[in-house]
Amino acid sequence: MSHNLAQEPVTVVISRRVKPGCETEFEQLSTEMTETAAQFPGYLGANLFRPASKDDPEYRIVFKFRSQAELSQWQEAPKRLALLDKFEDLLIEPSKVEITSGIITWFTLPAQNPVQPPAKWKMTFVSWLALYPTVTLIFFLIADLLAPLPLPLRTMIITAIVMVLMSYVLMPRFTRWFAFWLFPKKRDLR
Repeated sequence: MSHNLAQEPVTVVISRRVKPGCETEFEQLSTEMTETAAQFPGYLGANLFRPASKDDPEYRIVFKFRSQAELSQWQEAPKRLALLDKFEDLLIEPSKVEITSGIITWFTLPAQNPVQPPAKWKMTFVSWLALYPTVTLIFFLIADLLAPLPLPLRTMIITAIVMVLMSYVLMPRFTRWFAFWLFPKKRDLR
């Protein structure tokens, strides 16, 4: 079971507060870090989110790797450690790092800095809202066509279709549609 978890894609969210006037140098160094990470096995991509507002002044860098083992290989790489040293003089405070995997990675909004994931019960509910009609529709459309196939093959085909739809079509939309509930904005109490 732990072997499967080690093979699950992982997302790393790094939050950094940059000293005023050091933003350009910070962004150049972040680009260099991303280009270096891209040379490592298991690298799936990265995004840099600039500060959303003066109330949220942090840069957020999101890295994705195919597995925890490949992420660890990157984290321990001398090239990465050398680049990290260069960041120190540009930061107001030490970086904050959060590593997530699994369903949480479905719930990120491109226009929002994705640090705090929604509550698990909310993620489960929104996932179910997307999953139930999708599975029902797939069974309605192709269950008869798949009936002659052995059960393991039918299950493999249906789950493959569902997972692709959930990851690339449904969850990005459902996350946007339910963003008001999943990511409620903190009330301004001024």
